[in-house]
Amino acid sequence: MRITNAMMVNNMISNISKNQTRMDKLQNQMATGKKIEVPSDDPVVAARALKLRTDVAEITQYQKNVDDATSWVDITESALSNIGDVLHRARELAVKSANGTMSTEDQQATASEVKQLREQLIQLSNSTYAGRYIFSGYQTDKPLVDEVTGNYAIPSASTEVMNYEIGVGNDINVNVLGGELFDGTGASAVAGSTPKMIQDMDKFFDDLNTNNQTAISTLIDGIQSDLDNVTRIRADIGARSNRLDLTKSRLDSDEYNFTKLMSNNEDVDQAEVIMNLTNEENVYKASLSAGAKIIQPSLVDFLR
Repeated sequence: MRITNAMMVNNMISNISKNQTRMDKLQNQMATGKKIEVPSDDPVVAARALKLRTDVAEITQYQKNVDDATSWVDITESALSNIGDVLHRARELAVKSANGTMSTEDQQATASEVKQLREQLIQLSNSTYAGRYIFSGYQTDKPLVDEVTGNYAIPSASTEVMNYEIGVGNDINVNVLGGELFDGTGASAVAGSTPKMIQDMDKFFDDLNTNNQTAISTLIDGIQSDLDNVTRIRADIGARSNRLDLTKSRLDSDEYNFTKLMSNNEDVDQAEVIMNLTNEENVYKASLSAGAKIIQPSLVDFLR
């Protein structure tokens, strides 16, 4: 087959174009730090990248859920701690009031303090997190207890459990229901009824005003029952908090591992790319030099 000058020029241009294409690909890899620009560059890498990115996005969302759930649980624990302090103080006052050694002035002062403890319990029953009432079940936009009457302002079903998804098929309950906390029975809170804790405070206040020491002595066990119930719920909240801490630690580890896998799948080895780019630049320069020698001769050069 006769090799014409046009064929040689066309081959030279084609080879130079291929060299430029390889150089362009390496330059893009170096600039972006990624192995591929479009899925067609490497379908296997692209498919694996989509899967890993989805996994990382899911882990990130679970981390946000854990953080939100942890904040809710922390606020609940703080409110329970304060409620426990109020009940503990009420029990101390009840013990002092039941021994019959208080003067009339002391009883009046104690009654005033009990009234303030009652108000504090009402305030704590309407504790909020990010504008949501934490003891109101699903009706987080409404307070649990009416601040004027001290009665339940809304019905709160015992099944109104708020769960956060913190993993695949892994949920955790973050809320404490008002009926379970303030009545100690786990039954639904009935709108218009008075929580047992508030009833105990009301009775304590009335017994102090009537100097009914026998009734106050009986009331000590009721207040202690309220305190024991709060302690039980605090222990449960503590267990949930520990579980959230462990879950967060696992998610952080998963995020690191999956991000590393994603990087290994997508990111280029900069040193390798620089080396390959240098080689391609040398090949490109060599092809230009060879092309110049092919194009340069003409028929006039051979007629001298």
